[in-house]
Amino acid sequence: MPFKSISTSLLLGAAALAAFRRARLDPPSGSPFFPPSQLSWIAALAMGFFLKRLIASGSRGRLIQDGSKLPKDDEYDFVIVGGGTAGCVLAARLSEDPNVSVLLLEAGGSGKALMFSRIPVAFSLLFHSKHVWRFYTEPQAGAGGKKKFWPRGKMLGGCSSINAQMAQYGAPADFDRWAEIIGDDAWKWDNFQNSFRKFETYVPNPDFPDVDLSLKGKEGPVRVGYFSDVSKASKDFIQACQEVGIDYSPDFNTSKGTLGVNKIMTYIDETRTRVSSESAYFTKDVLARSNLKVVINATVTQIITERVGDEVKAIGVEFTRNATGFRYRVKSKRDIVVSSGAVHSPQILMLSGIGPAEELKRHDIPVVQDLPGVGDHLVDHPVVDAYFHNRNTTAKYVKPQGVLDLVKLGSSAARYLATGKGVLTTNFGESAAFVRSDNPNLFSKSEFAEGLADSTSGAGSPDLEIFTTPFAYKEHGDVMFPMETFAIHACLLRPKSKGSLKLKSNDPWDAPNINPNYLSAPEDVKKLVRGLRLIFKISQTEPLSAQLVHAGKSDQLDHEMHLKSDEELEEVVRDRVETLYHPTSTCRMAPKEQGGVVDSHLRVYGVKGLRVCDASIFPEIVSGHTAGATLATAEHLADIIKGEMKA
Repeated sequence: MPFKSISTSLLLGAAALAAFRRARLDPPSGSPFFPPSQLSWIAALAMGFFLKRLIASGSRGRLIQDGSKLPKDDEYDFVIVGGGTAGCVLAARLSEDPNVSVLLLEAGGSGKALMFSRIPVAFSLLFHSKHVWRFYTEPQAGAGGKKKFWPRGKMLGGCSSINAQMAQYGAPADFDRWAEIIGDDAWKWDNFQNSFRKFETYVPNPDFPDVDLSLKGKEGPVRVGYFSDVSKASKDFIQACQEVGIDYSPDFNTSKGTLGVNKIMTYIDETRTRVSSESAYFTKDVLARSNLKVVINATVTQIITERVGDEVKAIGVEFTRNATGFRYRVKSKRDIVVSSGAVHSPQILMLSGIGPAEELKRHDIPVVQDLPGVGDHLVDHPVVDAYFHNRNTTAKYVKPQGVLDLVKLGSSAARYLATGKGVLTTNFGESAAFVRSDNPNLFSKSEFAEGLADSTSGAGSPDLEIFTTPFAYKEHGDVMFPMETFAIHACLLRPKSKGSLKLKSNDPWDAPNINPNYLSAPEDVKKLVRGLRLIFKISQTEPLSAQLVHAGKSDQLDHEMHLKSDEELEEVVRDRVETLYHPTSTCRMAPKEQGGVVDSHLRVYGVKGLRVCDASIFPEIVSGHTAGATLATAEHLADIIKGEMKA
C-alpha cells in the first residue's frame, strides 16, 4: 500500500505529528481501553490512516444523514431494514435494475469511515463505542449465572465491519440440511454454492499453491485471500496439528469439506484493509445510483401493516433518529426486507405485532400475526480459551500497557501506513483446525469411552473448531496478560443448547431479553472438554511446544491444566465460556408448524410483502463462521426477487 506521492507522504506525516503534538498538549479524557497518554498515540496514528484512506478512495458517495431529507410521501419498490452484512448486498443487487427503487435504513453510520474497522487488528477497540450495540445476555444458569457481553455492529456492514474477518463458510452438509428442513433443493450445497462464488473473488497467493482456483469465485465484490499477518506460533500450530493427526486442508470452503487445519482465509484485501459488506457492495458507483437511497442514523421502530379481509400486508416502515426524535414513515410498493440481524430482526417483528401472541399481549402489542417461532431457537457458538506463556515477543503491544509498548505500536503503525504490512494486518484469529469430537484418531476410545450424541450435519462435518490468536486476552480484549502469551480456543460449532429472545417492553429503545441458554445441554460441556484436551495435546506437540514456556507456574496460565480431571475441566468450561459473536436462527427458515418464521423465499408466514434476510433465518447454525453464509443468503434472495420480477 505505497504512498501515491511525496506530497501525500508529507501530508500524512504532518497530520500525524500535529495530532500527536495536540494530544500531548491537550490530552483526551481516556477510553475504556487506554489511559489518555496511550489514546493520544492512537489518535495520531488514526489520523494518518484516515487521511491516507481518504486520499486513496476519494468520495464515498452519498449517504443521507437525516430522514427529513427524504422526499415526502415517497414510495419505494423495496425498503431494506438494516444495512448490515446482508442488507448492503440486497440494496446493491436490487438497485442494479435502474427501474427498481430501493431504500435502505441503517441505525448507525458508515463502517468505512471508522479507522478501527478498516485496520484488521483493531476491530475490538470499537466494542464499547457508540458504533456497537452493547448487549448483555440474561444470567446464564449453565455459566455460573453470569451475564455475557454481546457486541453487535451498529454501522453499515454490521458485524462484517467488526468481526475477525475469518472467511470460512461452514460445511457443505450444513446447507444440505437447510434444504432438507425447508424442502427446497435450491438451498442444497450443490446449488447454493453458486451464491458463495457470486460474492467471492479469491486472490491467489503463491504461498498457498494448493488452492484449486477452479472452485473459487473470480468476479464477486468480496475479495478474500491470505493477506493477513500470522505469528510464528500460529504457523507452528498448523504443523503441530498435523503431527497429532489432523490433516492439512488447502481450502476450507469447497465441496471437499471443511475438516482439517490451515491458516484461515480472510476478508482482507491486497491493501491489507478489511473487506466488509459495505466496502464491497457500496462502492462509489453503487451509491451514485439515482434509484438507491441509503439513510444512516435511522432506527426502525416498526413495520406498518394493513389488513384487507383475511390478508395482512406490510405497506411501510416507521423510523426515527433517536428515542425523542420525529418518527418518519416510508411506503413500500413491493417488499420490505428486514435485515437487522439475529437480535434486532425478531425484535422489530414483535414490536410490529408479528410473533408469539402471548408474548405480544404481555406487552400490550396488538397481534397482527401469531408466529410462535419469532425469537425462538436462538443458537450461538460458545467458545472457551486456553492461555499459554509464549517464549517469543508477541504483538500484545497493539493493546499498549506502557511506554515500550507505545514505541512498538508506533513503529508497527508507521510500517503499516507505509507498506501495508506487519502485525496490524493480523485478523487475530490466525489459524484454525476443524475436527469432529468423535474422531477416534484424536479422541481414542480408551481415553474417551463415553459416546456423545452426534450433532453434526453429516459425516464430513466438524463440531469443534480449534483456533489460535497471537496473544491471550480476557473480557473480549479488555483485559491483557502481563507476560508474553499465546492463546488457543475451542469453539463448539454445533451446540445442542438453544435459547430465545424476548421483548423487555414495547419500547423500541429497550434492548430485548437475550438468553442463548449456554451449556444447558450436558453434551455441549463434554464436547468442549474434549476441545480443551485436544488443545493441551497440540500445545505439547512440536514444533509448537518449543515456542511455549511449559515450566511456568503462573495461575493465570494453563500449562498444567491437562492434569485436571474431566469434572474439573467442566467447571473451567462453565467459568470461561463466551460468545464467538455468531447468534442465529431467531427467525428460522422452516415449516411454520416446526417453528419456522419464513419460507424458502424468506417470506414471513402470513404477512404479504415482508421478508427477513440475515443470520436469523438460518434453519440450523453453520459449522463455521456465519458471515459467508449470510452474504450468500442475501445473494440468493436477490436472485429470487429478480426472478419474481421477471415472471
